[in-house]
Amino acid sequence: MEGKEEDVRLGANKFTERQPIGTSAQTDKDYKEPPPAPLFEPGELTSWSFYRAGIAEFIATFLFLYITILTVMGVNRAPNKCASVGIQGIAWAFGGAIFALVYSTAGISGGHINPAVTFGLFLARKLSLTRAVFYIVMQTLGAIAGAGVVKGFEKKQYELLGGGANVVNHGYTKGDGLGAEIVGTFVLVYTVFSATDAKRNARDSHVPVSILYYYYLCYIFLQLLIV
Repeated sequence: MEGKEEDVRLGANKFTERQPIGTSAQTDKDYKEPPPAPLFEPGELTSWSFYRAGIAEFIATFLFLYITILTVMGVNRAPNKCASVGIQGIAWAFGGAIFALVYSTAGISGGHINPAVTFGLFLARKLSLTRAVFYIVMQTLGAIAGAGVVKGFEKKQYELLGGGANVVNHGYTKGDGLGAEIVGTFVLVYTVFSATDAKRNARDSHVPVSILYYYYLCYIFLQLLIV
């Protein structure tokens, strides 16, 4: 009996300090945060990968605008919603297009395809000012080119339907529309940051899927404010 009590006493005192449990027991990070990007990176201007990334952003934004504008115009010129893909079809066109384009360009440029995403990543020091400005310029040019090609192919319908642009629905003000755009853009950038968090595993596969559902759900929500 005394031997058992001695064993218990030795076992209880084997660890003199309280052992941490849960997240406090993780003394070493199982992920690695990349260092902040420099504000200016002149060396990027002489790198082919820099220009290749800009071209990828241009092509992706061009295709995104081309696909989505044609989809919206096709729905708007239909005699009724049932004769077209409808609102759900537009939402899936936005989500599906961005899914494919982000998946295709993520390894080249990061798959931003939106100046808001690029600007947010720049503020978080995920990319340099040089690259951010270059991306935004290429995204803007890609958007202009995408809309221009649609207008070139469907000039009459483009002008008749206002280029597929949305307007604020009856009963809502322009301030309501602006507020909805601000909230939607915030959720988009938040989704990108959350999906690309260094603490998350298998980020490469999660990012396109997350953004797909964002665009789908966001477009459905915004239909309450726009027509």
